[in-house]
Amino acid sequence: MPIAFWCVLLAGVLPLATVAIAKASAPGYDNHDPRGWLDRQSGRARRADLAHRNHFEAFPFFAAAVLSATYLQAPQARVDELAMAFIAARLLYTLCYITDRATLRTLCWTIGYLTVVGIFLLPVFVH
Repeated sequence: MPIAFWCVLLAGVLPLATVAIAKASAPGYDNHDPRGWLDRQSGRARRADLAHRNHFEAFPFFAAAVLSATYLQAPQARVDELAMAFIAARLLYTLCYITDRATLRTLCWTIGYLTVVGIFLLPVFVH
């Protein structure tokens, strides 16, 4: 299985990791109303929850890019490289979000977004 597909799996798991951090960062987690509880949080717990939500937003675009590039027979090594760059950017994005480094977080988000655009464009430059 290509590395890029493993990256899709990892991107699908990232939201679970960040919501676990959010839930562990504040006392009194309410499993009867988890979303309401998360909405009432602040600080680290709130930022981890917002990172969690953003991972869900980023996932479809990334997965579609990897699947499209693979289907259109883009060079797999390049798809893999960009997919790994996306994961690295998202991990750094998460760290920056949780530690409240807004400007650096935005830079990491932008790098991740541009890697996805790059994955989508790879087949254009091959055929």
